[in-house]
Amino acid sequence: MLDALITSKTRIKLLVKFFSNSDNRGYLRGLAEEFGESTNSIRVELNRLSNAGLLSWKNDGKTKSYQANEVHPLYQELKSIVSKYLGFDTLIEQVVQGLGCVNKAIIQGDYAEGKDTGTIELTIIASSIDLDYLDFLIQTTEGKINRKLKVNIVEREPKEGILGLVVYEKELE
Repeated sequence: MLDALITSKTRIKLLVKFFSNSDNRGYLRGLAEEFGESTNSIRVELNRLSNAGLLSWKNDGKTKSYQANEVHPLYQELKSIVSKYLGFDTLIEQVVQGLGCVNKAIIQGDYAEGKDTGTIELTIIASSIDLDYLDFLIQTTEGKINRKLKVNIVEREPKEGILGLVVYEKELE
C-alpha cells in the first residue's frame, strides 16, 4: 500500500522507523547501517523529511539525532498510515479485541524499534485466554497483514513493566 504511493524504499523505511513509535530516534550512520544503504541516500531522504517539517533533529555532540516531529499537522495521519501499513490496526482489531479479556498489548522487538522485519512480537497481558481460539486468530491475522506473529501471554505485568510499544490498553472502569 505505502510502496504504491511512495516510490523511495529509503523514505518508506524512514517513515516506518520514525512514525511507528514516537520514541524512535536515529542518526545518519546508524540508519545507513540499520537499513544496509549508503549514507548519501539516507542523508537525501533525511533532508527532504526534515525540510518538510516531518522530522525534527538535534545535535548530540558531532552527530544529528532525528525523530518524528510530533507537532507537525500531519503527524497523527502519518502515524496512522504507518500503523495500517504494518498491520497494527488489523492486529489490534483481530487478535486483541477478538480475545475480549485483554488488559494490555505491547509490541516488542524489531517493530517497536521501527524495523519491518516480517515477524511482529506481541506480548498480551490477560487472564483466562482460550489458546485454541488465539491460535486461530493468529493464523487469520497473519494472512491479512502478510507478517508472522509471535505472541507471548502473561497474566500480570511485571512491576518493572514491559518495554515496547503499547498498542492497546483496557480503559479503567
